[in-house]
Amino acid sequence: MKELLPTQKDTIYAEAHEAVGAFQFDESVVAVFPDMIQRSVPGYQTILTGIGELTETYAQADSNLYDLGCSLGAATLTMRRKLKQPNCKIIAVDNSEAMIKRASEYLHAYHSEIEVDLRCADINEISIENASVVVINFTLQFIDPELREALLARIYRGLKPGGILILSEKIHFDDNNLQQAIEHLHLQFKRANGYSELEISQKRSSLENVLISDSADFHIQRLQNVGFQSAGIWFQAYNFASFIAIK
Repeated sequence: MKELLPTQKDTIYAEAHEAVGAFQFDESVVAVFPDMIQRSVPGYQTILTGIGELTETYAQADSNLYDLGCSLGAATLTMRRKLKQPNCKIIAVDNSEAMIKRASEYLHAYHSEIEVDLRCADINEISIENASVVVINFTLQFIDPELREALLARIYRGLKPGGILILSEKIHFDDNNLQQAIEHLHLQFKRANGYSELEISQKRSSLENVLISDSADFHIQRLQNVGFQSAGIWFQAYNFASFIAIK
């Protein structure tokens, strides 16, 4: 996706910090977020493209589409570009005011007749109604694990028959040897994208106990637990996967 607004290179952890605080989606992260995610998440652009294609296929007329944890609105923009069905609205939600403010600027840079309702709110408190497509793109991993199944159950209830959930997450592997091998590949990916050992180490410390991952099998079982009979991975790159669940 072409960047319409100036963005900065991610150098948040380039210098040594006396104490590394917990990762937050604040103004400093918003300013560098496009660079950060492209250099940290393998396959991110492919996932966005897939979200657009799945939206074009599964969106239903006279329905709502949700981007839960929308950050700067990359998935929302992709959904809006590919949405062909009439009388649809996209509801994009994030609990970071800084993210919502910048997302609004990105969205207004493109002309579209499709309504986007941007909300600064907790996605655990958002009603899901008359939905045909719901996207949670690398957001569930930041939610209290005790609250995740309830959120997914609420999404399932709010989806129309034939509606889909697209869920992208960092995953872990229960087999320690496999986990170490995949972690090594991800570290090499970040090194190849210019992150130093200091940056990698400090970023890992900031995300500890903030980003809590699940295994792929756990994700699929939980989706089935809340009612989805069709659920599986449609894309995976190293320890990052995107799931599709169909009601």
